[in-house]
Amino acid sequence: MRCVDMSCVIPEVACIHDAGFAAHVQTLLDEKTKPVGSLGVLEQLAHRIACILGTDQPVLQQPQMVVFAADHGLAARGVSAYPVDVTWQMVENFMAGGAAVSVLARQHGVALNVVDCGVARDFAVREQDPHDKLPKAGQPRLWRRKVAYGTQDCSQGPAMTAQECALAIRNGVELVKQLPGNALLLGEMGIGNTSTASLLLSRLCGIPVAQVTGMGTGLNAEGVQRKIAVLEAVLAKHADVTEPLQVLAAMGGLEVATMVGAVLQAAAERRVIVVDGFITTSAVLVASRLQPAVLQRCVYAHRSGEPGHDLMLKALNAQPLLDWQLRLGEGSGAATAWPLLPSACAILREMASFASAGVATKAD
Repeated sequence: MRCVDMSCVIPEVACIHDAGFAAHVQTLLDEKTKPVGSLGVLEQLAHRIACILGTDQPVLQQPQMVVFAADHGLAARGVSAYPVDVTWQMVENFMAGGAAVSVLARQHGVALNVVDCGVARDFAVREQDPHDKLPKAGQPRLWRRKVAYGTQDCSQGPAMTAQECALAIRNGVELVKQLPGNALLLGEMGIGNTSTASLLLSRLCGIPVAQVTGMGTGLNAEGVQRKIAVLEAVLAKHADVTEPLQVLAAMGGLEVATMVGAVLQAAAERRVIVVDGFITTSAVLVASRLQPAVLQRCVYAHRSGEPGHDLMLKALNAQPLLDWQLRLGEGSGAATAWPLLPSACAILREMASFASAGVATKAD
């Protein structure tokens, strides 16, 4: 499969490693009124956010949860325990405020954006649709960025054409340009998309698909074995496809491709990218193969219950904040972990040093 030239839509993501600034932030943390390192991962999180934003007084402003939704032709092969109608029904649930991510985003004051990247159904016109009319505070916004009514069945041929893949990536880039704030939380919805994540991981990291495939939405043991057999057939069908964009077009989803563009643009803008679970991490994996410095901007919310997610995190040398066996998706893990990020920033900004508080340091 021939891939179109994507240079015009792939944002350049510069390396932000600054050893001097990183050492400065670490010194500030070490001099807080506590034993060195005693706040553990919270200190590491504060350090990472400071380095992403390039300031020792980090403030996370107007965080945006973006749930990317699309359907998958492969779902017709029985790789999910739920019917494809659940995708559009859950989009309606997001917009009505009844989903887990809706509740958590509302609780934490995170703006909720839902993107129709390729759902196999059209949605009714809503009051907040016009570009010049934002929804009221606390209400979600639906972004219409449909490239197609779902992907093709990738067991029979490419899931997307190269042009569709390019358009989806471009949509993600342009969407982030329109979003305020300096933090992007990733979410997704698409029946069959754990299969997409398994395929991307297997092909890009060279791991047998049987090791990275789990129950998804709740398949039983027999269903998982059937799913593995289908995915092995997909990989065999596209045995000659190895380049990241070609792999994404051949076996990916429209929501994953749009998310790749969003991740690239957020990274180029030095936003903090809060990665949810297996599917969102697969988008980061693809984006990092295009622009490796993407990984410097990411905070990983949790390790999901999907077996492939742990292997994917290890491949990215990523340390998740939580390990609670979450596997819902939607961005629910990112929203659950979110309060830890403002807390980490507050520790760096507001906690007194031994010198400023007049507290004696550790005795020699």
